[in-house]
Amino acid sequence: MNDVRDRSHRLNRTTGIARHGRLRRTGAAGTLVKALSGVAAVALVSTASVAAIAAKQVTDDLGDGVRIEGQPAPRAAGSTGLSSYRGGFNMLVVGTDNDPEQGTAYGEREATLNDVNILLHVAADHSNATAVSIPRDLVAPIPACRKPDGSGTTAAQSARPINTAWGEGGLNCVVQTVQGLTGLDVQYSAAVSFKGVIEMSNAIGGVPVCVAQPIHDRYTGLDLPQGTSTLQGDQALAFLRSRHGVGDGSDLGRISSQQVFLSSLLRTVKSNDTLTSPATLYKLARAAASNMQLSQSLNDVGTMVQMGRALQDLPLAQVNFVQYPGTTGGTGVYSGKVQPSTELATQLFAKIKTDQSFSLGADSTGIGSERAASAAPTSAAAGPTAAASPAPSAGGAASAPATGAAPAGTAPTGSAAASSAPDDTIDGLQGQSADEQTCSKAFGS
Repeated sequence: MNDVRDRSHRLNRTTGIARHGRLRRTGAAGTLVKALSGVAAVALVSTASVAAIAAKQVTDDLGDGVRIEGQPAPRAAGSTGLSSYRGGFNMLVVGTDNDPEQGTAYGEREATLNDVNILLHVAADHSNATAVSIPRDLVAPIPACRKPDGSGTTAAQSARPINTAWGEGGLNCVVQTVQGLTGLDVQYSAAVSFKGVIEMSNAIGGVPVCVAQPIHDRYTGLDLPQGTSTLQGDQALAFLRSRHGVGDGSDLGRISSQQVFLSSLLRTVKSNDTLTSPATLYKLARAAASNMQLSQSLNDVGTMVQMGRALQDLPLAQVNFVQYPGTTGGTGVYSGKVQPSTELATQLFAKIKTDQSFSLGADSTGIGSERAASAAPTSAAAGPTAAASPAPSAGGAASAPATGAAPAGTAPTGSAAASSAPDDTIDGLQGQSADEQTCSKAFGS
């Protein structure tokens, strides 16, 4: 079982200021796909089984970890118990797509970009959580950052796309940039790659994803029928990478489409035996550890177990996936980029900093997704890794098939959901709660 080598050094290569290079049939280099590994990593350590079965091998896979300025020092080996994490925490998941071992299968890049940035906040009482997706082209200040090779620091920049932060100083620089943007202290961070998405989606047996119209994307090779298909492996990766196939063809549309996948992923993990199956947890742990670069503060199986246990009983209705608020169509430094919506961002992070739960306003799903229709048609199987099922209704129940079975990942509805309703609404924010059944919208629909 020692076939998985420590690969955490792969993402440590930085070559000057990151910039877009040549892409071969991708058109969408940065996606939320790598964040899948981060979300699943929290779930996969939700029981003590992972510590009992995989602690040694997973620890070996993790390597030494990355030193992040301001983050806690690594714990001594074996110092962390198996109780629930005490208090709240913020974890940043960064996605890069320049893993040397993937070759040119996903396009050629001249440098590494942090095209995916998701900040996960868990409240101190573990009653709610929020995952904020920061668009790769959001313009923000990038501070002076220590160079990974120790040769000095880079110059601070007042307004740059956030996905250039990795090229300035690796994972540490991305953390410092996000802290400055959000005003939150980030205690834990991780970077993940394409390969981890494939391996982890296979380990859990796939994720059911609803699409409102057939999706065809020649750039990623995605070809999905209308309805619900179970995606894993390369097909799951293609769905999460698809930009030209969903919404308006923009990265913002892709984020809302990807939230369809991520919310279904969380429902699936909590509804099947993933959290209680030692075999599945072990496969997930090895897949994640061998394709992730963790901060020293997170580079400990016991810490991850505690964090997972804190989330184990968190109601899905109290988990929000949201997009950092921003607009397009600006001028000057914002031309062709995403300009932060300062007032709305202030409202969002005021809630997060005070651990207040919140709901999203009407039509919040964004330009790449929509709430599922109650009578969406059933799809045919979409390739060898797809299994069709009826599209769920907006209330979370499937449209009644002949067998009466609901698709995997369907969230419970009724009084339980009502009893855990958030205490406030943020109008204008795009996203969805994890218990909402939504469908990706095809490009131009």
